[in-house]
Amino acid sequence: MSILRKDKPHLLYAFFMVAQQRPGFCGRLCCDLHYKELYFHDHQLQTFLGDVMSVVKSSLSVGQEKKLLSLFGHVRLHLLYKASVHGYMNIAFHSRCDGQGPTVLVAYNKAGFVFGGYISKDYAQTGQVINDDKAFLYSITDQREKPLRVSSTDGQYGFTDGAYGLNVGAMWFLNNSTATVQIVAGNSYTFEAEEMHGNDLQLTECEVYRVEECVGLLETPWRKIDLEGYGTKERLMDYIKNYKPEVKSVVQVRVLLVGPVGAGKSSFFNSINSVFKGHVTGQANTGSAGTSLTTQFRTYSIKAEQGGKALPLVLCDTMGLEEGPSAGLDIDDINSILKGHVQDRYQFNPSMSVQTDGVGFCKSPILKDTIHCVVYVLDACKVTLLSAKMVDKLAAIRKGINKVGVAQLVLLTKVDEACPLVREDLTNIYLSHYIERMTREVSVCLGVSQSCVLPVKNYSRVCVCFVSDP
Repeated sequence: MSILRKDKPHLLYAFFMVAQQRPGFCGRLCCDLHYKELYFHDHQLQTFLGDVMSVVKSSLSVGQEKKLLSLFGHVRLHLLYKASVHGYMNIAFHSRCDGQGPTVLVAYNKAGFVFGGYISKDYAQTGQVINDDKAFLYSITDQREKPLRVSSTDGQYGFTDGAYGLNVGAMWFLNNSTATVQIVAGNSYTFEAEEMHGNDLQLTECEVYRVEECVGLLETPWRKIDLEGYGTKERLMDYIKNYKPEVKSVVQVRVLLVGPVGAGKSSFFNSINSVFKGHVTGQANTGSAGTSLTTQFRTYSIKAEQGGKALPLVLCDTMGLEEGPSAGLDIDDINSILKGHVQDRYQFNPSMSVQTDGVGFCKSPILKDTIHCVVYVLDACKVTLLSAKMVDKLAAIRKGINKVGVAQLVLLTKVDEACPLVREDLTNIYLSHYIERMTREVSVCLGVSQSCVLPVKNYSRVCVCFVSDP
């Protein structure tokens, strides 16, 4: 039985829209009642509350990235492959980099050099020499203000498209599946070894990025916008406060947040809580870690203001999903949570499923204890980096949830980090080619309607200013 009212815009969409409103700022409300979806986008880009960093992230410093981007026009870099995560094996390299179009390889060594090569053609393992007049090698160091850029000697040669790593004739990256660069005889590219890599051919890291042209903004939004009376923060918050589920025995709708480690589940709750509190809060743990910071099942009830009435929605936070069979949230654990067996502060054990005799296990749950909606939380920057194991795990979770008939939505977080045009102005979110494409990819990956994929920006950091008396 559905406990969510269908005669008005969906409560959950309203919550997701409110999450974009920062306390003390004005903003513009955008909603699409055709899909019963609502969103809120703030004109201010100042954000706060430390967000969980993704397990797979770029090793480029801000300065290094700026120098690398100076070699191109208006582009963004999308991380495809990271050797320390995916392995130095050639099969891992090509499974993530083949057929991706223009790419740049970024190698790191202990001497402090960041160097590699750019090719504008696909990796395809043809074994042929590929002409590419746009290809070049480069080198970046802290000692040089500008990066070194080297084109091929004949202006035509690009690379040799083999079954190993990037082979640009003069250097061969990841040859024989090792963390080394092999020097190859020939004069396809001419440079001084000391300037290119400091004579250090042992790699500490190797990454490959897809180089994507920023094609500007769409002329019309890719998602229909219709305010329909919910055009202000106050009206939207009043709607949420006064919402009542269809079933009288259920006072609060319980929403389970599920997603990989670092996607931003806890930060989303903090965003919602901060809006209704009217000031910054950090009730749910957030931070930087390679494994889940959330080790308990937590249920967060939100009050409109200090000492105010609880809102008709409870956000349930869990351990993050991880690839390993004995790591992160287990699929069986999710089934127990869905059925209402797991109570607040239940301590998870990654090595075993929920125990029926454990503290915090409810043997006879009723409707109000169950989960009424599941929300998958995914990092927009890492959608294409989801491993096959993680995709399979999400598919298995979705299959189980479908059996019990619980509603499902997707939050696509960190959209400002994923698209420079959105970072410049968050109201560009529905004019961004890239964000629209990401919502489509997530829709296909998880098997949900694109209209159920909601792009959002959580609070991520706080800026504190101290002003002394004159």
